[in-house]
Amino acid sequence: MTKEIHLTNASNAAERFFRLYRSHCVSPDADTLFSFLEAAHSLNDRLQISHGLDFFDIPEFSALKCLRNFFHHHQELRHVVRIVPAKSYPIVTDLIVLCLVPNAIVESAINETRGPHKEKTRRVCGVVFHWYGNVVNINPALFNFVVSAYERMIEAGISLAGEAFQEFESSYLYEKAHGHSHRVDGRLATGAGSIDELLADIMSTLGD
Repeated sequence: MTKEIHLTNASNAAERFFRLYRSHCVSPDADTLFSFLEAAHSLNDRLQISHGLDFFDIPEFSALKCLRNFFHHHQELRHVVRIVPAKSYPIVTDLIVLCLVPNAIVESAINETRGPHKEKTRRVCGVVFHWYGNVVNINPALFNFVVSAYERMIEAGISLAGEAFQEFESSYLYEKAHGHSHRVDGRLATGAGSIDELLADIMSTLGD
């Protein structure tokens, strides 16, 4: 392929990345989550080819890629993920939605990581995912990764377009102008006893 085609493919992948992220923010469910993870994976591949650029040094990407790879090969397990509106429960957090995964699934994903990257993956998953007893909330990592990906592509001068990208950039620039943080803490708290127990109850209640 010519250089121009590689650049076009990267721009198209970036547009899809932001479009699917917006879908996940507006109407989140398991389909939007996994479509976004696939888009992030594809964007990384396209940027490597077109710009010699990737996200592998971004901890959130490494952690999310680990899950993406696991669910890509074990699609029957996608039903274990729960997309939960935080406002539906007595939970205090700076994110609207929780993406909950049983910690045994995350551990399995880490254990299937090949070669010397396994221990690095274990470390970054321990840091960027939020662990609560038997439940892991991955949405803060997803949110913060999008910010890092945007900043990297802007710094590299990559051509970005599309309505979803423009909405994201407008929000980013508003936060910058008003001194707001671009990233979230994402920690959960509750006045209804133990947050670990509450999330375990949520997973059980929403189970098949």
